[in-house]
Amino acid sequence: MRTSRASQDTARLVRALASNRSLRNSNAQQPSIKKEGLASDSDTPLSPPPSDLEDAPHTALFTPASTLRPRTKRPAAALDTISPNHALTPTKRIKRSPTNRITSKPDNDIPISPPSNWEEIYTLTAQMRSQWPAPVDTMGCESLADDTRTPRDQRFQTLIALMLSSQTKDTVTAVAMRNLQDNLPGGFTLESIIAVTPTLFNELIMKVGFHNNKTKYIKQTAEILRDKFAGDIPDTIDGLTSLPGVGPKMAYLCMSAAWGRDEGIGVDVHVHRITNLWGWHKTKTPEETRKMLEGWLPREKWHDINHLLVGFGQTWCPPVGRKCGDCVLGQKRLCPSAVMEVKGVKRVKKEVKREEEEGCGQGDVKNEATEEVVVKGEPVNEEKNNPMPLPAVLQDIEDIGR
Repeated sequence: MRTSRASQDTARLVRALASNRSLRNSNAQQPSIKKEGLASDSDTPLSPPPSDLEDAPHTALFTPASTLRPRTKRPAAALDTISPNHALTPTKRIKRSPTNRITSKPDNDIPISPPSNWEEIYTLTAQMRSQWPAPVDTMGCESLADDTRTPRDQRFQTLIALMLSSQTKDTVTAVAMRNLQDNLPGGFTLESIIAVTPTLFNELIMKVGFHNNKTKYIKQTAEILRDKFAGDIPDTIDGLTSLPGVGPKMAYLCMSAAWGRDEGIGVDVHVHRITNLWGWHKTKTPEETRKMLEGWLPREKWHDINHLLVGFGQTWCPPVGRKCGDCVLGQKRLCPSAVMEVKGVKRVKKEVKREEEEGCGQGDVKNEATEEVVVKGEPVNEEKNNPMPLPAVLQDIEDIGR
């Protein structure tokens, strides 16, 4: 039976629509397709429907599987390296260091309230200091310059004495200064120190602490004074502290002793330690102590407080063996750090013999030490109305603890 061309085209279109409807019904009954376009039970994906059904034959509704890109699978080795709790393991957070906080330090412009009993403590300390002389009274750096020299040479010798006194007893510093004054070729002047060899100068100051470094610093200082300061020592704190080996303590003491100007307080370990024992402040460095004292101490006492407390630390209140029982400040409860003996309790010394662990027989002594013990029931000697006599040799332990 012959049909027209229009009838053939209509039949072809009906068959294509019927096939497309049956395909949709079959897809609705299958499981859901993944995002990659793959069926759960088959690896053959569906191709997108053609844009024009008339141009596409109804028999080519599926794309051949050979033309599709195969599914990528993770290697078995990679699966073994994954921890089962990998998804549950929290991410390690980077520890952040705290920000450095700058703490404000006392300055001269900030008013600081003085201790309530500082005047009484200061007066009683001066009275105790007048009972016995201390090494700083006769051998301090202020009194070691040769008074027969010119004022320029005396200022230079004062600076050198302060540089030699660092971590050195006053008695040793005085001997070294006298040795330089008597045996330095050409006399104890700036020009003589520049001309002397480092070896000879080191031999003249051999007894002081760290004499090798001090030889180098003093030789460099002499050349700097010649080239930058016209042969004289600087008359400013900045100029003095620019010299090698000269710190704030030396600078303020040198300004007061050499130039007669009290621009600050020279705080050494004695001043720093004793004022903290008195509870005047709680500072960690001598420089902090200087700023605290300058905030409230009257300016007329800036020059005397170093000499006062250095001598007090050499005689009454050394770092080891403080005489709190004989100190008036301890008796009047003005010093919060005073350690007083309790009546009926006496501290005595006894020898303790220690045997070596290996290689020694019974009775062989490795070393001997002293141990402080407390003996109860013995009354303390109460006839200590007068201070106990000082030892025959007074030592300057200014720099113990550095």
